[in-house]
Amino acid sequence: MINADLITALPEIFVACAASLLLMIGVFRGEDRSTRLVLIGAVLVALAAIVLLILVPRTGTVTAFGGLFVADAFADFMKLFILAGAALTIAMSLTYIEREEMARFEIPILMLFAALGMMMMVSANDLIALYMGLELQSLSLYVIAAVRRDNLRSSEAGLKYFVLGALSSGMLLYGCSLVYGFAGTTSFDGLAEVMSGIAAGGEGPSIGLLFGLVFLVSGLAFKVSAVPFHMWTPDVYEGAPTPVTAFFANAPKIAAMGLLLRVMLEPFGDLHDQWQQIIVLISIGSMVLGALAAIAQTNIKRLMAYSSIGHIGYALIGLAAGTEEGVQAVIVYMAIYLVMNVGTFACILCMRQKMRMVEGIDDLAGLSKTQPLLAFALAIYMFSMAGIPPLAGFFGKLYVFLAAIEAELYTLAIIGVLASVVGAFYYLRIVKLMYFDDPVESFDRPLGREMSLILTATAIAVLFFFVLPQPLLDGAGAAAAALFTG
Repeated sequence: MINADLITALPEIFVACAASLLLMIGVFRGEDRSTRLVLIGAVLVALAAIVLLILVPRTGTVTAFGGLFVADAFADFMKLFILAGAALTIAMSLTYIEREEMARFEIPILMLFAALGMMMMVSANDLIALYMGLELQSLSLYVIAAVRRDNLRSSEAGLKYFVLGALSSGMLLYGCSLVYGFAGTTSFDGLAEVMSGIAAGGEGPSIGLLFGLVFLVSGLAFKVSAVPFHMWTPDVYEGAPTPVTAFFANAPKIAAMGLLLRVMLEPFGDLHDQWQQIIVLISIGSMVLGALAAIAQTNIKRLMAYSSIGHIGYALIGLAAGTEEGVQAVIVYMAIYLVMNVGTFACILCMRQKMRMVEGIDDLAGLSKTQPLLAFALAIYMFSMAGIPPLAGFFGKLYVFLAAIEAELYTLAIIGVLASVVGAFYYLRIVKLMYFDDPVESFDRPLGREMSLILTATAIAVLFFFVLPQPLLDGAGAAAAALFTG
């Protein structure tokens, strides 16, 4: 049984052991000699874990460690994108960390431990396992947000994220304790049986159970930075070093959304009518705030923070639908969001003038005249985020809106379309600055080999997604089916 459990969790065990080994290498070799080695090692670990996920034989749903850990098509598919996001953002930080004189070997190791926590989150099959994975991720993120101890903005970002994160963890724990108190179990399978009995009985859940569910959703909504638990996002995105911000904007969002899907649809799937209205309100608030608040931003990292809040709102439309098609739409949306976001942050990392980073949106003026290829790539990402066909972002929104219409959530779909139209303004403003304004000062030329490769790959994926969408749709469909049949 122990061997079977270890094989089931082999990718997680591999990442944990490899991260620990890299930590020892960093400690014994010294900071100056080990940073680049550890960075490259972290990328290789993430890539090797992806290979392991693909190669480990898996048939149906497998539970391990006394039912605390579950491995199925849904978990595996989400882990692929979590690890891909981690590998890409660590690779993007290679040049930045050396150039900005913040060469600390702990940064990629903390990112690996955060990725390990995310993998545990999407495989959690118990409220206790959920909390363990969530806290492993959160504690790593608190540290890397404030990794530049000599920088006031970075320290402020880390402190704000820690204080608000601790508050959300308290809310989550309180919700878990209420659910346990009124349901008598923390196991997702046991909770599903209890909720099924409540639904069959027709008397409805108790007030205590509903309160527990509300607190649980509130804690998870903080992790995806959904309204009204978004307040940390703009300050942390702006204050943290740019590669760290890129990491925050990608892998943790996918993991938290995967966890939210599993929690809402497996143990609490029979209470869909009770929690649907909460998700609908959170979705509407996120879409509207993301569309309106970003218009006045002058810092591109803050703009991307509000953009991420809006995108989470669109993804939550699929969860509100509560159907297999809705879950498939959410997974497709998050996969496309990952590619668009990685590419955009790669462009932000290239914003450098006179050997210093710049973050003002106005600094992009006339970029098409000084660096046409970089401007073209950023224009592709902006058009895609705005939902302009035939780019990938259009299809992401199309699938979630179709899922909402099939679930008869017409008002939610209409608000989503209107918010998307309003939000297109600030994406198109960046394109207008790059192509129609005169350049003030050009960016420094060297981009780095890894940055050029990431920009090329992500731009091609976004631009030509419509040519071959089927592999992603099929994979997302199988993952969604696993969530409903498991």
